[in-house]
Amino acid sequence: MKSILFIILVLGYFSCGKVTDSNGELGTDDIEGIVSEFESELRKDLSKDSIDGSISAAIVRGNKVIWSKAFGYADRENKVLADTTTIYRAGSISKSFTAFLMMKLVEDGTIKLTDPVELYFPEVKKLSGYSDSTRITFLQLASHTSGLCREPQLEDADAGSIDDWEKKLIASIPTCYFVGHPGSRYEYSNIGFAILGLALSKATGKPFVQLMEDEIFVPLKMRHSFYVIPEDLTTKLALGMEGGPSEIIDTESPKAEHNGRGYKVPNGGIYTTPNDLAKFMICNLGYNSILTKESLELMQTEKGPLPNKYGLGFMIFHNYQISVVGHNGKVLGYTSQFAFEKKSKYGVILMRNYAWGATDLDKASFVLLSKLRKLE
Repeated sequence: MKSILFIILVLGYFSCGKVTDSNGELGTDDIEGIVSEFESELRKDLSKDSIDGSISAAIVRGNKVIWSKAFGYADRENKVLADTTTIYRAGSISKSFTAFLMMKLVEDGTIKLTDPVELYFPEVKKLSGYSDSTRITFLQLASHTSGLCREPQLEDADAGSIDDWEKKLIASIPTCYFVGHPGSRYEYSNIGFAILGLALSKATGKPFVQLMEDEIFVPLKMRHSFYVIPEDLTTKLALGMEGGPSEIIDTESPKAEHNGRGYKVPNGGIYTTPNDLAKFMICNLGYNSILTKESLELMQTEKGPLPNKYGLGFMIFHNYQISVVGHNGKVLGYTSQFAFEKKSKYGVILMRNYAWGATDLDKASFVLLSKLRKLE
């Protein structure tokens, strides 16, 4: 590796960042060049989109955030520029947190991965087609091998106050069915992760949101991560925008979802920032982790038989000659990507307040990590 040099990246439009290595020292010319190119592409793409939206991002190396910036408008209606404290909806990245919480409870001895969920949450017996031969385990729910359908058939299942999410989930269960036998195949299921979250709550006797705060947000000092944004931080929330090129931009539908998404809390309810997600990423890379190395490895390893690649709450991507662990997210008006490469210990987080754009969040993340991986 080249000698360590002091690096100060060119000031961004709306925030600034610098590249450091995992020991806190400043990084190399190679890293600076790759990050500078990445930053330039984000700026160009934001300009091409011509929507006056925002993209916020962070890059992790080892146990440090080596770069983070925000570009564009968090609120185009009021001309509020995004910064590194701007809050976005994380979408399905929330599933990684729910699975992580599950592993924490496994380590604490509260549950076992092989426990049938009905032991703690007997309402699952109301699933259409449920029987002794279709009992579902925690492991199956967290790996999307429960055999459950993706969404419930209940009208407005994904609408309603967060205070009533448990009621909406329980009402949804009889409208859900099996598309495969538990353990036989991969089938992405939002309802499965919602059931997982409520089962964890029932097993501990604590509300799910409180459990997440106590077991993950507080220990990792994730002070800008919530299921309900505090009143004094609502101005930090990026304005979500729906609609594609040449379409009328819809901001009202994403706004309405802030009142609650019905049953979709454990599977898509988190609000956060890239810098807060970086703390969770660093933990999952094994630095000052609140899980054992064995539990992290279990979460980050494919569970089969699968036509797709998924561990426990994490997707496993094989792209650009590297294997990347992470999750993407998409909800009304917001898109996100959380991805890290285990060998090099590099990771990247991207969050955007619109649903489409020139930046392919998945591809941009994989290309960046591939370039950084080659430096090691």
